[in-house]
Amino acid sequence: MILGTAGHIDHGKTALVRALTGVDTDRLPEEKRRGITIELGFAPLALEGVGTVGVVDVPGHEAFVRTMLAGAAGIDLALLVVAADEGVMPQTREHLAILGALGIRGGVVALTKSDLVDDEMRALAAEDVASLLVGSPLAHAPVIGVSARTGEGLDALRLALASAALSVPARNAGDLFRMPVDRVFTVKGTGTVATGTVWGGSVRRDETLQAFPGGALLRVRGVEVHGQAADAGGAGQRVAIALAGAERDELARGAVLVAAADAWAPSDRMRADVALFADTDVVLTARTRVRLHLGTADVGARVVARGGPVRPGATVAVRLVLDQPLVARGGDRFVLRSASPVATIGGGVITDPLPPFRRVPPFASALASDAQRLRWMVAEESARGLEVAGLAMRLGIPASACQSAVGHLTSDITQVDDRLVEQSRLASAMSALLAAVDAAHAQRPLDRGVPLQPLRVRLGVGPEVADWVVRAAVEQGAITMADGLVARAGWAPRFSAEDLVALPAIEAMLAAAGREAPTASEIAVVAGPRTPALLRLLEREGRVVQVGEQRFLTTGAWREALLALRTRTVVDRTYAAGEFREIFGVSRKFSIPLIEGCDRVGVCARIGDGRRFFWDRLSLAVASFLDSSPDHP
Repeated sequence: MILGTAGHIDHGKTALVRALTGVDTDRLPEEKRRGITIELGFAPLALEGVGTVGVVDVPGHEAFVRTMLAGAAGIDLALLVVAADEGVMPQTREHLAILGALGIRGGVVALTKSDLVDDEMRALAAEDVASLLVGSPLAHAPVIGVSARTGEGLDALRLALASAALSVPARNAGDLFRMPVDRVFTVKGTGTVATGTVWGGSVRRDETLQAFPGGALLRVRGVEVHGQAADAGGAGQRVAIALAGAERDELARGAVLVAAADAWAPSDRMRADVALFADTDVVLTARTRVRLHLGTADVGARVVARGGPVRPGATVAVRLVLDQPLVARGGDRFVLRSASPVATIGGGVITDPLPPFRRVPPFASALASDAQRLRWMVAEESARGLEVAGLAMRLGIPASACQSAVGHLTSDITQVDDRLVEQSRLASAMSALLAAVDAAHAQRPLDRGVPLQPLRVRLGVGPEVADWVVRAAVEQGAITMADGLVARAGWAPRFSAEDLVALPAIEAMLAAAGREAPTASEIAVVAGPRTPALLRLLEREGRVVQVGEQRFLTTGAWREALLALRTRTVVDRTYAAGEFREIFGVSRKFSIPLIEGCDRVGVCARIGDGRRFFWDRLSLAVASFLDSSPDHP
């Protein structure tokens, strides 16, 4: 569990952390000289009945709010610090608003420097704090008067923190691993070390992690939890990871480490629900530039809503357009700050970190349930199917809960292998499949079937869904599939009366032509317009062979041409194109198609304008035609 401080500058956050933990979180010389916190500080705090929690101490100065945001990301419990001698100040309000935007609902308020004021002043300060907390995430938080100098109230504060910690739900250690990086440094003999709060899952030595941005794969050399070497670091812990494969300048605050085997991916387009603070006067249009803080990252962004600008006081479904890709997950919370003047203006929740299209519209409404968003995603991707494997990332639920979420879908959605598809889309694709096969049979009644690949393209769905539809049609007995051809069940090539006349005419013409292969158009003059289909049929039956461009021979004539090559050529010699007239015994007009036929079956290689034959391939080709030719005795 992570406890984060919040509060105005010089209200005693760092002094209080030091009094509670014994650790001075101000480690930089500049922090010592100026007496203020500039960078994030970290310390372990032992709480009775809870164990050790990690403390993140953040700056209170308005110039360092972006640093405060990086530290606040991932905290489970807030320690709001208000000085009794000053009361509520501007950064007190801003930090409290940030805690609300980040979804932090548990915490304790420490009324520090109580030893510096009398009872009346302390009561006024407590009243000021109580007024501030009304309607806030810490509305019911206990307010404890303390003094870091005298130790007054520290025991009561520890008890209050322990009680609040016990009420915060534990993070899911079995979830996907992710750790936003808030600090990177180098240790001699160890190398590059990255620290952060583990948001989910766990990490162990020798595991492989992936770092974004960039996607580099890194090996874990060692793990420390709260400054102590450990076998593993898990969700809700402050962890330092020694990394092999990363140089110091390749990682920085804003990066994120994730388990390499999980489906994390960066995106510069996300869906979200956004709410602007009620007291801001900012209105966001599609052109308004803002800063978006998610985890420890800080990027420029635009917020695009349905139907016009985003105004204070309402939660709106939007599309986020980011200047740089971020790695996010459904349910992640973020904070928005205006660019000029610089101020925290609102926040939101990621509702879809990986939408399928670049200009994807926002969801139909904000504050939708996981089930509703799942249905919208299925409808949006019904053509190719919504991948079940990506649901943990997009919905922001544990991987173990994904199948349960799928099981609660209504009967109008079907799981197709690892994808979810609307039944209406499957029915439409099935109808398109059967219609396409029927049309092909009507157009080409002599064909045994329709090639599968072009058929899949015509179904209007993704390849995985198309394959499922074809399999379903086969299982239902509507179609058959063999040798890559799809046909209606019971289909057989059908001859018309004209075909029965044309077939003998084609075979007679080819037999008379011998090795002088005629073209399909020349044959059509005698046999009619159905000639191409009849030639394909004869070719499938092994009675004719296509040699050159649209030229055909009987199988017997082709076998004789191959035999002529085998008996009239020698090994390791290149034959000029003109020599084939002698070899084949035909004119150049017909020898060229025969050479092209040899190219088709791979028995020769082009060398300049000539050919060199592969003797072993030529012998195999001759043998195959001798064995398979239907007219061979």
